[in-house]
Amino acid sequence: MSNYKEIVTKAVISKGKKNFVDNDSVEVSNNPSTILGCWVINHNFNGVKSNDQITINGSYDINIWYSYDNDTKTDVVKKNNTYSEKVNMRSREDSYSGEEIIVRSLKQPSCIDVNIDGNKINYTVDKELGIELVGDVKVKIEANMEEDPWDEIVEETHDDVIEKIDEVKENFIDDTINNNSL
Repeated sequence: MSNYKEIVTKAVISKGKKNFVDNDSVEVSNNPSTILGCWVINHNFNGVKSNDQITINGSYDINIWYSYDNDTKTDVVKKNNTYSEKVNMRSREDSYSGEEIIVRSLKQPSCIDVNIDGNKINYTVDKELGIELVGDVKVKIEANMEEDPWDEIVEETHDDVIEKIDEVKENFIDDTINNNSL
């Protein structure tokens, strides 16, 4: 006879990833000649759910190294960028209770394009975020309520050891001394 039990457990009920591209610019006091490098650091983010939409709020710092004055001097401009991305997600299954949102950076933000426009430096940052919704779900399993049979524990005795103990020679030492002295 089969018996079914319901288990409530946490499970990923929806999962997705999305690529985001941010275009922005920063003004500099010097007239840039050449862009020497662009780095994105200090990426922080979190997700909040409202209905079927996830809002990801985050920020990162961008550092752009450039030359000016006919490539004779260099400087680094730093800017903190904030973003708010909206993602539509639905649960793949009916969740039993509240959902937890896990956001991961699948591809760290990186500068994919940078160019000079007078005293402005325009840049493009690319990032990929993964979102998981974790919720409580019910799982139904078949449970066998019969108890497993007990194994019999048998004491192990070695009959050959017991026989050798019974074969003790009382004059072993005398016989050994007499045989060695010959």
